[in-house]
Amino acid sequence: MTDDDGARLRDALAAAGYTVDGVRDLLGPRASAALDRNETTPGRLAVAGRDDALALLTRLWSLQEPVEWPAIERVLPIEALVTGGLLTADYDDDAVRAVVDIRPYADDTGDWWVVADLTPGMDGHRAPIASDHVLGLNAASSTLAQLTVRRPAGRALDLGTGCGVQSLHLARHCEHIVATDVNPRALALASLTARLNGLGDTVELRAGSLFAPVAGETFDIVATNPPFVVSPGGSHVYRDGGLPGDEISRRVVADGAAHLADGGLLQSLANWMHVRGQDWQDRLASWIEGTGCDAWVIQREVEDPAEYVELWLRDSGEIGGPGYAQRYAGWLRWFDENAVEGIGFGWIALHRSGAADPSVRIEDWPHAVEQPLGDHVAGWFDRVSALRIDDEALLGARLTMAGDLVQEQVGRPGEEDPEHLILRQRRGLLRAVTAGTAEAGFVGACDATLPVGAIVDALATVLQADAAELRADLLPRVRTLVQDGFLEFAAAQ
Repeated sequence: MTDDDGARLRDALAAAGYTVDGVRDLLGPRASAALDRNETTPGRLAVAGRDDALALLTRLWSLQEPVEWPAIERVLPIEALVTGGLLTADYDDDAVRAVVDIRPYADDTGDWWVVADLTPGMDGHRAPIASDHVLGLNAASSTLAQLTVRRPAGRALDLGTGCGVQSLHLARHCEHIVATDVNPRALALASLTARLNGLGDTVELRAGSLFAPVAGETFDIVATNPPFVVSPGGSHVYRDGGLPGDEISRRVVADGAAHLADGGLLQSLANWMHVRGQDWQDRLASWIEGTGCDAWVIQREVEDPAEYVELWLRDSGEIGGPGYAQRYAGWLRWFDENAVEGIGFGWIALHRSGAADPSVRIEDWPHAVEQPLGDHVAGWFDRVSALRIDDEALLGARLTMAGDLVQEQVGRPGEEDPEHLILRQRRGLLRAVTAGTAEAGFVGACDATLPVGAIVDALATVLQADAAELRADLLPRVRTLVQDGFLEFAAAQ
């Protein structure tokens, strides 16, 4: 498809109001919710008998049903799209069908369109997915987009771009994006996504595996949703990296760190193995060791190996197929042979801070969070850097409570003293910690008026405690409260 054809298509989509809100308003809440579940029947009922431009585009792409040629010809440059391979024409039925999906997409800054392969499994019709299938919008890409730090930057790397979703987000705050993929079909569709959104000059596409296409280069931001599925090896490019186990996730961390410019951030989704006799946190720490980066790893869930195999065989449409049982058994045997007891899923972030003593935090957090988390990720690394001060400097610092912090008291009604004091965040990771009397009193006094040392000394007087002992007891906890965002350095700091 030429740039002129792309511009004509973009103008047609915009003129029809083919946006996320436009389609939702057209379909209504019931049909929109059904479409999110890959069910089209309520949607087809909602647009039945309509031939306006938005209804025709929704039928063609969102609902993946044929549209009458004479009707859609009034809306789209059909000949160019058929020639370009985006649509196919059935001259016997005088109908046009989609070959690839063009789906509206949006964030709080505006609207886009994403080009990908047609959504598999619509209306329960499962079939094996092609090995070079290019995923469209999905939960994983949305999660990464909401995790990624959105500060202005020069160069960004969208590693394993797929249909190009991350490049759209990066283009909002980065001057230039290099988008790579080993799948030629993915690069072709990502190119269409970029050009359809007027980003042909901003997004540079390169072919190759992992970091090979950017050898010797560094970036301010690396965002990646790599083919992280843990397996003995598979053929689906969108999920299988061709390396056994969690080697792809390890290489993204170990090799990706070398491609970060000073101050650069790498953010990745990942899967990792829980191996019998090994602490999973120690395994991941070994990936990070030697990178010279601060790191924050959050494990969101752990799956049983059998459930994991079933998930990904279902995802690729292999359930019920002729090779299903054999594939299932072989995958599970590989897990047993390699002592894999579970598979963790989570988020990895690296920051090239230049510190001589990188801070590494690897934690399990399966609880609810409030997305987007990009600002919270950035804030965590900022606080880690700010905390590289000795205790004397910390005692002289002024702190404030985070704006989203509340204190809860737990105890029997009517009792004078609560059993527990809980400090709870209402944003981000929604952490909650139990605080002792001294700790709660300290946090409550943090309004930037007094330095840390003065607050601790005042508490020691009130509690009739030794000031030196209270400082030794509280300061490590204060550092943790700052790192986790319960407390913040006052603006003057």
